[in-house]
Amino acid sequence: MGERPYVLLSCCISLDGYLDSGGEERLLLSNDADFDRVDEVRAGCDAILVGAATVRNDDPRLQVRSAQRRARRVAEGRPAGPLKVTLTSRGDLAPDARFFTVGDGEKLVYCPDATVPVLESRVGARAEVVALGDEVRMADLVADLGARGVRRLMVEGGGRVHTQFLAAGIADELQLVVAPFFVGDSRARRFVGDGEFPWRAGRRAELVESRAIGDVALLRYALSDRFQA
Repeated sequence: MGERPYVLLSCCISLDGYLDSGGEERLLLSNDADFDRVDEVRAGCDAILVGAATVRNDDPRLQVRSAQRRARRVAEGRPAGPLKVTLTSRGDLAPDARFFTVGDGEKLVYCPDATVPVLESRVGARAEVVALGDEVRMADLVADLGARGVRRLMVEGGGRVHTQFLAAGIADELQLVVAPFFVGDSRARRFVGDGEFPWRAGRRAELVESRAIGDVALLRYALSDRFQA
């Protein structure tokens, strides 16, 4: 079994801690300069993970956008884009989602044993379905990715997935971008939900960088002694 991947959590939130609006239209929280920064971070990772709700709600491509960065990865003997990863308990993923249809790289879907048949019938032609026992636990998921050679994993949400990684204590770094406005709608998705987190009032996370990127603020936190500056 390979070493556990370095786990980097990345997201952008409003001033009141929301990932999106409460409506159907997707809310863009960040700006072009930060989107380019995130693209560079993606290009340095072996895999990108989002939850099934993010696949359904945001329909992300999860690609490295810059042609120069894709070419650099290929020149280094790597795929043009990172491995795409998602997880689901119910298996309600559409095969025409851009997670599956965009990009020639490998795609993995983690699920409980009982969900394998429905997922195989829906997306088995476009992704590898991986069973992880009676439920998907983040420690088991990252252990499997490590065994597949993934050394650096970028987790891009949503809130439930961030909560699971943080509560499990297997995140090494958090890159949190704060947008300069409020959402003000409790129907919207939050950065994290309720949980027992290792970082609390008596054990603060270490802030290692803070800087303005246009009108947003980047905050980088070291969450383990594996943090890589």
